[in-house]
Order: sequence, then structure tokens, then C-alpha cells
Amino acid sequence: MVDMRMQEELLTQVGQLPSGLQRRVLDFAVALVQSVPKGTPSQDLLRFAGVLKPEDARAMIEAIEQGCEQVDSDGW
Repeated sequence: MVDMRMQEELLTQVGQLPSGLQRRVLDFAVALVQSVPKGTPSQDLLRFAGVLKPEDARAMIEAIEQGCEQVDSDGW
């Protein structure tokens, strides 16, 4: 969620910096965004534990092995 007041204050402060320091702030912001973990926390996935039947899991594994682990040397 974007805090508009904080965003405006950030723009005001960064706008007062010389371009070299603005670049450093941008690089830092990019690094922060990249450091945020992505995906779903494991505790949120626990509700799905045991939902898949063993025979369905085996069928999925077989389909993956048959359809995904092959190299088509003429494909490119």
C-alpha cells in the first residue's frame, strides 16, 4: 500500500539533492525492493498439507517426468 504523504515527502527531499545523490537514492531503493522476500510464507501453505491424494501426486510426477524432462534438439 502506498502512503501518499510519505511518497510526496520522499520526492520533496530527493528533489533537493544533486543528481549524483539522487542516483544513489534510486540505487538504494532498487536494492531494497530486490531484498524483499517474494512468494508465500510456509505457514500460509500449511492448510494445503495432506490435500493431495497419493495417487494424484504420482500421476502428476509421471506427467512431469514424461513431458518436461525431454530435450528436443531440433526445437531451436
